[in-house]
Amino acid sequence: MTHLQHQPLFRAFALLAALAVALMPVRSRGEDGNQPAEKAASVLSPELLSLLHQKKMPEHSPIILRIFKEEAELEVWKQDAGGHFQLLKIYPVCRWSGGLGPKLHEGDRQTPEGFYAIIPKQMNPNSHFYRAINIGFPNAFDKANNRDGSFLMIHGDCSSSGCYAMTDEQIAEIYSLASDSLVGRPSFQIQAYPFRMTPANIARHRSNPHMAFWEMLKIGNDHFETTHLEPKVDVCNRRYVFDAQQPPNSSLPLIFDPKGPCPVFVINPDIARSVLQKQHADDLEYARLVKNNAAVAPIYSGLDGGMNEGFHAKFPGIIIPLAIVLPPGSGSELPQLPPVPWTDKDGSLANIFFGALP
Repeated sequence: MTHLQHQPLFRAFALLAALAVALMPVRSRGEDGNQPAEKAASVLSPELLSLLHQKKMPEHSPIILRIFKEEAELEVWKQDAGGHFQLLKIYPVCRWSGGLGPKLHEGDRQTPEGFYAIIPKQMNPNSHFYRAINIGFPNAFDKANNRDGSFLMIHGDCSSSGCYAMTDEQIAEIYSLASDSLVGRPSFQIQAYPFRMTPANIARHRSNPHMAFWEMLKIGNDHFETTHLEPKVDVCNRRYVFDAQQPPNSSLPLIFDPKGPCPVFVINPDIARSVLQKQHADDLEYARLVKNNAAVAPIYSGLDGGMNEGFHAKFPGIIIPLAIVLPPGSGSELPQLPPVPWTDKDGSLANIFFGALP
């Protein structure tokens, strides 16, 4: 290849390097609380109250939030009069940052994946980003695996540096539902996944280095999807454990040390039976897909986040298209590049220096 042929590639990498230097570690600012007090006032709309009535869901019953990065969707599940969680509403996510995979360290722009408990003090009705719910990263699992970061939120304003950003209208509803669910109880649960944990998605991402972590998350997903009950989440031996209970005839309390060995425990036989049936069916479907050479998703290096396709028309050209695609099995030895900043109003130095790039 001649020197002239090298120039376009060199310029692309030079621009990417400049952007990477300009991109300083940032955190979502949903924790700020200097907005007018009237923003704290929120009630459920008549339409949402009517939906609760149709689905036989008490206004103050518990909720579970389930987030799926790749599909860019946030689901609100709410407990019905029979004590089981049913899907109430799906909200398209306006913006999430980072890539598929867990958050590891402060400043990596990754949105968290895992299981999180939200207590009242993690709710901020007066955020700079309208309203905000602090996810609670790092949790016990994250800390046991030496992951660090702070102020990771679900908030409004459709702008993210490590958060799940919604529109202000969406977060107003979600926040109201969350606040109502905390009346008379200590917490509600957030489940954050890289994608919907289907055999097809597992097969499509089977070459991803995060797969072992995702398979662990899938166990919790299966516990919820087979029971429609909130899974009890513990951490031991640096792993998530779901719905653990004392063995029969044991009077010793279960004590879970996130970094230590797991205590002897059992899982409710009814839950275990239904989960194993689901996992067996999923394993058979996964094996069939792999046998038929189901396509494997490429791995992106330098691509920063995504948004639900429903927002593409409203926010055209929001991504700087400099990501490198590494086709599975291509043998490419391309370097791992830092994330590319989005041309949004997140306040990154790259935006200040370069402005809105085409």
